Amino acid sequence: MKPKILIVDDDPDIVTILRDRLDSLGYETCTASDGLQGLERIERDQPDLILLDLEMPRLSGLELLKRLSQIRQQGHDGADAPVIVMTAYGTITKAVEAMKEGAYNFLAKPIKMDHLSIVLRKVLERESLTRQVACLRTEVDSRYASIVGASGATKEVMELARRAANSDASVLLLGESGTGKELFARSIRQWSPRRATPFVVINCVALTETLLENELLGHERGAFTGADRRQKGKIEMADGGTVFLDEIGDMPLPLQAKLLRILQDHEFHRVGGARLVRVNIRVIAATNKDLKQAVRASTFREDLYFRLNVITLTLPPLRNRPEDIPLLVDFFLARHAREAKRPHLRLSADALDAIARYAWPGNIRELDNAVARAVVLSQQEVIPPHDLGLSLSDGSPASDGAGRPSDDDNLPYHKSMEQHSRDLILRALRQTNGSQTKAAERLQLQRTYLARLIKQKGLSAPKLSASSLPPPAPLPDLLG
Repeated sequence: MKPKILIVDDDPDIVTILRDRLDSLGYETCTASDGLQGLERIERDQPDLILLDLEMPRLSGLELLKRLSQIRQQGHDGADAPVIVMTAYGTITKAVEAMKEGAYNFLAKPIKMDHLSIVLRKVLERESLTRQVACLRTEVDSRYASIVGASGATKEVMELARRAANSDASVLLLGESGTGKELFARSIRQWSPRRATPFVVINCVALTETLLENELLGHERGAFTGADRRQKGKIEMADGGTVFLDEIGDMPLPLQAKLLRILQDHEFHRVGGARLVRVNIRVIAATNKDLKQAVRASTFREDLYFRLNVITLTLPPLRNRPEDIPLLVDFFLARHAREAKRPHLRLSADALDAIARYAWPGNIRELDNAVARAVVLSQQEVIPPHDLGLSLSDGSPASDGAGRPSDDDNLPYHKSMEQHSRDLILRALRQTNGSQTKAAERLQLQRTYLARLIKQKGLSAPKLSASSLPPPAPLPDLLG
């Protein structure tokens, strides 16, 4: 579609010349002879760009700019179009005043048409890029719009994350792969005072040590063969914003020392550089590794661990919050069905039962992928279980000691989920001789939350007898 340009000028000869020139360049044009008519045209035609004369009857160009500034705050359609001011009485004072009122550029009459065409092209290209960035940002934000979950474990971590977001303290996100660590990192940034600043993701395991250092810190011209210009690193590009260091447990030791200095002093040298670069960043790191064990094994710096470990959030695996699975299924099904333009898709009762009995070793990411796969492959509006692609060998449901399915296999969805949750807690208590503290550690739950679950499910101490416990299947196998 052709860009639409509104010409607002009281000189009919200039309007004719500009309109003919713009038509020849492939633009669509509309015109107004004064400021009041210009406002009407802006509302009716919603132009992509406005060429505005400053000296006009009834309403001058400067007054029109002031009106546009006022109605722009009200979200008026077309009021955000860039304005290029034209005047035969161009002075520095008027130019400055017009720019203060929101004009993008200032041209003096008589206008050179070649120069005008260049200015128009650059302005429209900038506006196009701005819209693309806004669309991409909206798309990313909508994908990470909210944390889905109503379980006590999820609510507890969310509350801690919201409280942590108000500070600039480093946050360390721990948890198995696929539990949503990047989603929490983005949410912390969105809840923080830095919500409008850059959010830069750095995957610490995706690149070699040399490439990762260059990606983090950037380089100076001539730092190495092929470095023909200075390049900023991601940490520098995130200045004022948030850096998310994913898989921090896999960062090479030499880079850990440099990261420690950045966290301590907020400054670093680019690769091959001698000048200190200062930055103001907030760091959120994530890993699925045991950093305490890595410190003991001398593969992770203890001082960096303590620097990152200001606020630690441990995300529970999906098997420990079965109450969230129905909500997540609804969320993923709605999103993928919308993207596939199949709004009437739904899961069959057997598919829901299969989801309820599956152990989800890959956590939320695996659930998302399973639903996405079903939406793509299913040829019916009611999705059968085999389209989910779940393998019992990868994430089998609870079974008795002989490997046979337990009696709850034929229970309805919610009862099945409830029974599976009870069995997990009972087995953990059995293997820890009834110690709720140790059982909570094995299940990666807060001690107070486990106590609430035991009370809600009626698993009081008198019921924790040997006869009430399920057969002793190994807990690691059960947890995937």
